[in-house]
Amino acid sequence: MKILIIEDDREAGSYLEKAFEESGHTVHLAADGEAGFALADSNEYDVLIVDRMLPRRDGLSVIAALRARGNTTPALILSALGEVDDRVTGLRAGGDDYLTKPYAFSELLARVEVLNRRSGAKEVDTTYRVGDLELDRLSHSVKRGGKDVLLQPREFRLLEYLMRHAGQVVTRTMLLENVWDYHFDPQTNVIDVHISRLRSKIEKGFEQPILHTVRGAGYVLRAAT
Repeated sequence: MKILIIEDDREAGSYLEKAFEESGHTVHLAADGEAGFALADSNEYDVLIVDRMLPRRDGLSVIAALRARGNTTPALILSALGEVDDRVTGLRAGGDDYLTKPYAFSELLARVEVLNRRSGAKEVDTTYRVGDLELDRLSHSVKRGGKDVLLQPREFRLLEYLMRHAGQVVTRTMLLENVWDYHFDPQTNVIDVHISRLRSKIEKGFEQPILHTVRGAGYVLRAAT
């Protein structure tokens, strides 16, 4: 799933971002209502997780404004306000579910999965294949030549993005924005380090390389010939 979390508590937001990513999902994080509305209005997400009390624009206002624009993405409201009237107000504002803080992540994950199923999203092939390399998003598994390849969560996201764009040159900026969610180049070697680790894992024991560096341009995943 592709999930947008709108949460102004930095620690809570980082925790949720990491937990969902480790569960195999893509996460975008916004720290206030205006930023969250802008992201939700300009991108496609499977589920929105919206804190009720937010700076600049409260969570219920964000959801109501999205609904007014025809955005039907399922939205789960997180709130410390747990009275019946509070929950009813949240649902009437356009929320699809309401979870009171504190909560267990396992319950939040289960509720998000239910919302995604209820949204009527059509079944899609969860497997990417490039030559003898295979990635399954549902089982979060990778194989090459029938052999399991064990990847860390960030390595998995990196490979998934490369496989989605197999045969195309993927630039550093594209990777920063879509795998690390940075919108600028922080002059770090994080990409080089992860590419090197990923390459060693998917090419070890195989004669033909599959992940290629295009000098001055980026990287391309291409079936061995």
